[in-house]
Amino acid sequence: MKKIFLFLTASLLLASCASTKELDALKTKHEQTKEELLAVKANLTKCLVEKDKYQDQASSLESRVDELRKDKENTLQQVENLTVLTKGANDNIKETLSQLSKKDKYINKIREAASKKDSLNLVVAFHLKKELQEGIDDEDIEVNVEKTVVFISISDKLLFKSGSYTITDKASKVLEKVATVVNGQPQMDVMIEGHTDNTPVSAGSALIDNWGLSVLRSTAIVRQLQNNYNVAPERLIAAGRSSYVPLVANDSPANKAKNRRTKIIILPRLNQFFDLLDQKVE
Repeated sequence: MKKIFLFLTASLLLASCASTKELDALKTKHEQTKEELLAVKANLTKCLVEKDKYQDQASSLESRVDELRKDKENTLQQVENLTVLTKGANDNIKETLSQLSKKDKYINKIREAASKKDSLNLVVAFHLKKELQEGIDDEDIEVNVEKTVVFISISDKLLFKSGSYTITDKASKVLEKVATVVNGQPQMDVMIEGHTDNTPVSAGSALIDNWGLSVLRSTAIVRQLQNNYNVAPERLIAAGRSSYVPLVANDSPANKAKNRRTKIIILPRLNQFFDLLDQKVE
């Protein structure tokens, strides 16, 4: 009896050990299966994303194909339209080309005339500069030529009393020389341009600001040229720039003195160009 009991006990222990090993094996298999399942799910998600991407690309390609198909149809229609041009349409094209050729000749003629006019004006401009510099040797006067325009810059201390638009006696020699030169060139206009520094006008002055001072100075020069030296008024232009076009920064008395100036600009008359436009092409 005792032997039977021992045998049963041993059998149960062996069975228990076998069950534990099987259970551990099942657990291991279960974990592996879970990991495989997760990997499959991740791969599925990736595939779905790629599927959506390829579907979008396919849609874009389909749209592009539709566009190309429409372009092809439009091109074919245009070719068809071109192939049915009548003889009258061809004659119209020839006439248009003929008109364009005439216009090209007209434009070339204007360019040639303008070029000749510019060359003549350039010669005149340098001649004016030479005449203006003769007999005037003053560091307060600067004469320059840019293209066909003569620029005469005169310091205001030579032309006006400080803060005033009354012309000084010393300015007469300069203005007389300018008048002699411009009267000898009736095809040129004369612009007088007043400039100030940024110092405000004196309190209680009849002037409101530097705009007024710059304009009054330019008109004083214009009146002097017209009334004293017989420059035709239709050739004269008065302008004021106040302090807004300085030569240098208004940061010192010396620089402010440079900015207080009057520019006399001798330039070809604008109507010369419009006269060119009125010419007919033969």
